[in-house]
Amino acid sequence: MFGRAAKLFAEIPSLQILAPTLRSSLQGCRNEKLELGIATNRSFSASSPSLSIWRRKKEMGKEGIFVVQQLKRLVSDRFRLERFMKTHVSRLLKSDLLAVLAEFQRQDQIFLSMKIYDSVRKEIWYRPDMYFYRDMLLMLARNKKVDEVKRVWGDLKEEGVCFDQHTYGDIVRAFLDNGLPSLAMEFYEEMRQSVDPLICLPYRVILKGLFPYPELREKVKEDFLELFPDMSVYEPPEDLFDEQDQCSDDECQFLEPSTFCNIKLLFPSFLCFWGCQPHP
Repeated sequence: MFGRAAKLFAEIPSLQILAPTLRSSLQGCRNEKLELGIATNRSFSASSPSLSIWRRKKEMGKEGIFVVQQLKRLVSDRFRLERFMKTHVSRLLKSDLLAVLAEFQRQDQIFLSMKIYDSVRKEIWYRPDMYFYRDMLLMLARNKKVDEVKRVWGDLKEEGVCFDQHTYGDIVRAFLDNGLPSLAMEFYEEMRQSVDPLICLPYRVILKGLFPYPELREKVKEDFLELFPDMSVYEPPEDLFDEQDQCSDDECQFLEPSTFCNIKLLFPSFLCFWGCQPHP
């Protein structure tokens, strides 16, 4: 036992000499693990997609709900509305302010949406974004507000925001579906001049919305076939509904008199609707 103790005490000086080397080695391993963890986190954050703040789900807090209720109540009193905007809306957090804007857009509150739109653009954290303007234009197209559309479009051009082809297709289709073909064609020309690579899907979306406007559809169809010569364009049958109506009228004329009598017994209001008299 004493021999083992003596041997241990004999080895203590050598351990003391090696202690700094061991300490530095352990510190080096710890630093390598830390750097590896940082690099892994960076690579993960770089590869993971980050959604724009305008595309994230907008959950409204209590302050946002209060602001929505009060703004709708004060919309008829412009003086009190402006005072409320300065005292309450300007103090909202970013998430609540965006949620308030999304709620007014959902409710088609044009005036209040434009007020919040102006407030958002004045915030220090605001950065021009394609989805911010897309949502505004879709809401204005849905409500056929031409002046507001031109104003938002001017702000968009001033800030240098560029749409991709899919967004252009959605906006043009929204104007067509709501009876604004002139604005739709203006945005279509902007789409043609865009630096974003051309793809065929937005053109198909636009062509489908141009059925009520055959002349405009022919123009877009020529552009489409010029850009994509290997593609084909769907052409619906002409006068499809007119033919169906004509067939139904012809069938009514060739009904047997006994058929009218049976119809009168089963459905008395049917003959009143068609103005037909049964055979006595």
